[in-house]
Amino acid sequence: MAQLGDVSGEIRVGEPLPFDILDANGVLLLARGQIVASERQLEQLVDRGSTVEDAEVARVRAVKAAHPERPLTLFDLWAQAPTRLEHVLASITEADFGERLQRFAQNFVALAQRDGDIAIYLTIRQDPTRLQRYGLAHALHTALVAELAAQRLGWSEDDRLRFVKAALTMNLAIVELQGRLASSDNRLTEGQRAELRAHPDAAVAALRSAGIDDATWLDAVAQHHERRGGSGYPAGLEAPTPLAVALRLADVFMAKISPRASRPALPIQEAARQMFLEADGSPVAAAVIKAYGIYPPGDFVQLASGERAVVVRRGDDARTPRVAAITNAAGAPIVDTIARDTREKAHAIVGPSAERKLVVRVPPERLYGLA
Repeated sequence: MAQLGDVSGEIRVGEPLPFDILDANGVLLLARGQIVASERQLEQLVDRGSTVEDAEVARVRAVKAAHPERPLTLFDLWAQAPTRLEHVLASITEADFGERLQRFAQNFVALAQRDGDIAIYLTIRQDPTRLQRYGLAHALHTALVAELAAQRLGWSEDDRLRFVKAALTMNLAIVELQGRLASSDNRLTEGQRAELRAHPDAAVAALRSAGIDDATWLDAVAQHHERRGGSGYPAGLEAPTPLAVALRLADVFMAKISPRASRPALPIQEAARQMFLEADGSPVAAAVIKAYGIYPPGDFVQLASGERAVVVRRGDDARTPRVAAITNAAGAPIVDTIARDTREKAHAIVGPSAERKLVVRVPPERLYGLA
């Protein structure tokens, strides 16, 4: 482990961190992508004996040496998004919160539209070592599902943006709690259970105090855990609003395909099946399933050739996406990924691959030709 004081030159105040910062015992203090806001904060981190993984330092220095003027990739921009959202949500008591959130939502939608396949890839291939940031990541990923579904359904720009903003703010009262729960396999305490049940109302109260008066947005946040028939919470409503129903579907779908310390992510195909059965005819569920496809970017699949591959692009047909093989026919990892056309019989997809640890070792930039 390298001492932070020895590598502080790799950090630029006000810019996303290039590596995780740990305390002297190896516990995460600041995750890669978060921002050190001031020189004073950096000094405090150094003074408390903070550390950095040697491998991370070596990686950052190798990248800088090979690409001294490397522009930010889409993966860099997505890595920065949780910290940017964190700063926006932290400004909820400031007068311009509504404007900040509006700008963030617009920029987020623009980022998602630059490459929808990469955006989907990141929701499928979530990093299980960063569960402390789960609350922020979940808000962003649910917002992506909202944008993809609303776009496919032909919603107006205003309605799509309202859906995105509802997703970004639905859990603003429990962002930190979500991270603690996701990274722990302990049972909920009674206090945590009560906080979870109260969070829709708490979020609405905070938004109202910040000057948000869009009733459709606020109702969606207040009711995003309600269920038709009255079995949801916190109010047990018989008929939640259409946007609240849509938000709950996106929220639950993304929660199911996200890993936790207590359980692995549910396979995308099973999560889609469950959403369809629980959707009660909502067109949003069908739109999400069509947007992701049977084998979405990030999914790990078995090919007829014996190779295992990562889906990188959706295809014209849901069953024939573009993939990159990361093993040979015997299942052994290979150094260079190989593009395979799944329309060809020899490289057709047989089904999802159960062994997923290999994917973690392959940088997504390499899969997409951005390394």
